[in-house]
Amino acid sequence: MQKRKNVIKLIIDAVMTVLLLCLMAYQVTGEALHEWIGIGMTVVLIIHHILNIKWYSALFKGKYNAYRIITTVVNTLLLASILLTALGGMSMSNNAVPFMYGIINMVFARKTHLALSFWSFILMGFHLGLHLPVMTAKIKPVKTARIILTAVFTLLAGLGLFLFFRNGIPGYITFRTHFALFDYDKSPVLVFLENLAVMFFFIFAGANTFRLISSIGKTDKGKNPLVPVVSLLVAVVTGLVPLSVSGKSGNQTPTADWSVTPVTYAETTETEETLNTSNVETVMDTEKKEQLDPKAVNDGYILISGGTYLMGSPETENWRIEDEKQHEVTVSSFYMDAYETTQKEYARLMGDNPGSFSGDDLPVENISWLDAVRFANAKSEDMGLTPVYEIASGNVIWNRSANGYRLPTEAEWEYACRAGTVTPFNTETSISTEEANYWGSYPYEIEENYFNTTVLDTKPSGSEGQTVVVGSYEPNRFGLYDMHGNVNEWCWDYYGEYDTASANDPTGVSDGTRHIYRGGGWNDFAKNLRSAYRAAGPSDLKYSNLGVRLVRNADLNMSGTVSADGKDQQDISSGKILIVYFSWSGNTRGIAQEIQSQTGADIYEIELTHPYSTDYNTVLMEAQEDQHNQARPEIANLPASLDGYDTILLGYPNWWASIPMPIATFLESYDFSGKTIIPFCSHGGGRFGQSLTAIAKLAPEADMGEGLAINYSGGASMPDDVALWLKTNGIEMQ
Repeated sequence: MQKRKNVIKLIIDAVMTVLLLCLMAYQVTGEALHEWIGIGMTVVLIIHHILNIKWYSALFKGKYNAYRIITTVVNTLLLASILLTALGGMSMSNNAVPFMYGIINMVFARKTHLALSFWSFILMGFHLGLHLPVMTAKIKPVKTARIILTAVFTLLAGLGLFLFFRNGIPGYITFRTHFALFDYDKSPVLVFLENLAVMFFFIFAGANTFRLISSIGKTDKGKNPLVPVVSLLVAVVTGLVPLSVSGKSGNQTPTADWSVTPVTYAETTETEETLNTSNVETVMDTEKKEQLDPKAVNDGYILISGGTYLMGSPETENWRIEDEKQHEVTVSSFYMDAYETTQKEYARLMGDNPGSFSGDDLPVENISWLDAVRFANAKSEDMGLTPVYEIASGNVIWNRSANGYRLPTEAEWEYACRAGTVTPFNTETSISTEEANYWGSYPYEIEENYFNTTVLDTKPSGSEGQTVVVGSYEPNRFGLYDMHGNVNEWCWDYYGEYDTASANDPTGVSDGTRHIYRGGGWNDFAKNLRSAYRAAGPSDLKYSNLGVRLVRNADLNMSGTVSADGKDQQDISSGKILIVYFSWSGNTRGIAQEIQSQTGADIYEIELTHPYSTDYNTVLMEAQEDQHNQARPEIANLPASLDGYDTILLGYPNWWASIPMPIATFLESYDFSGKTIIPFCSHGGGRFGQSLTAIAKLAPEADMGEGLAINYSGGASMPDDVALWLKTNGIEMQ
């Protein structure tokens, strides 16, 4: 009877192992089958523990030696890991147990399900390894066969360790990689073999741990404790050596040429004393001569010698936007802060710290364009310089001859960022999180390679999840830090098409409703860190990744004035409201319905003529393809008119760090002049991404209110978050 029970236990263990291998092969099984296999795994796990019920009753009996301690810890962790993995999976289920969808917070569910599935995989291997020597004790191969088998097993274990690192598993188990990255082009057989090899390494480690424990203190022949230690060390070396040769992420196939081609950048040959001013109107007067010599200001700013370069991006640059038309631009020399403005410096001069993250040496963020202008004037006065800006009733006039601090023009910013490079990033590489602070799970070109990251120059990695101390990364060739990432930086210019005819010290289009900001931030994808990428927002926009870096003239011969609008948000407390939203998973729909319940406003859901797939991985690809092609999916139920509404509460999921393209279709279908758009979005950690810029560009005549970003469905605090957001925007609740 006991023998039969032991056979059943072995069969159950084998079934669990096979099911676990199938669960780790999501790209082979697909979503629906993956969920049902998970249910099967849960059932088999329950049966396994019923058959081993005596193990629980003996937990507090008898003595604990080293082997019993290790097996107890491993078994307990394995059980907890599998149960939490199952719970997370069920709370995201669309097929097997859809009634359990959302039973726990989606952020927690996704992170724990992904990370703990790999921990279950590892612990299962180690668990099997700890028991394998006992199960195979009766198998006694001859010495020669034993040596050969040991060598083969050691090499296979080394291969498993190599694949463990090459496939990015450390990123999953440390909660640094938040989304599963699958290669759908890999053959199913290879997927299973690779997973089996990885598991074999941990089986090998468990078996040698057993042998080490059982050999300590023994004098029997063949019980030398050095044997399992050496075997394991050889396996580790076998796995790590190929990684050191091919790189930590394995062999890579470059998708872009990052070599530097001849640059059109032409640095001036003049010294600081004889700066080139041939492209600037030169009108010297007494007032200018009395201003402080720029070189005499002791503020640590870096002299950026003027020159000519190609502003914008070539048509061949991946993820290029049409508003990045490449053209030749000349900029005069100027001084630029090597660092983004810190919270300490901003608070010292302005009396408050609006930052979302706390730290003196963190960059200030959550400031508007008008805040940045006022800060520049405050710094000028603090340093005894002539303020650059005259601010009256929201109108800002820039005195170009003043020697004080100011915002860089868009042309100056890109020139300083590029520092002579012509590649998408000034690092001349596909920028990594070792070079800039951004959302490392989404390196450059991952959108179209999401399920096959082996072709990427930079693999997905962890993210800081907030701003970091300024200057934490290497500077560019000009000595400027954090030009890519950390926080976006406000520029002077209105957003609009480049004026290619006015290419000498351009200051942007003469009028507009949005101002430029550049560089990307801590929660942006790499594509939005490109040197040529243009973000834009209304002058009162405040956001947790939006800061400032100041410049000042290096030349007293500048002249003229430029004006811009810096108005604050208008009062939107009155007028009729329409809630408009697009939702795929239901998260945004839930937020929209909560808003409707609190306001009593009319509500409209965007539905497509050809809906996106209901499969998560498929819709990921569909969404990125639409975004890459700037597609405009057809909306099936467009309202005939929005004339009766003054305020649009616009909801959407954050897809690939921007709006879903159906939102673009909607925004281009109406005239939003005189209306106010207030965005709200559901996200998985990246908050708004660059979606606010997308809305600002697509509806340039609309005012924009303060947005609301909610993690997935928002959890229990969502109603309160909505209420606070409505109050902030001056919207009356019923």
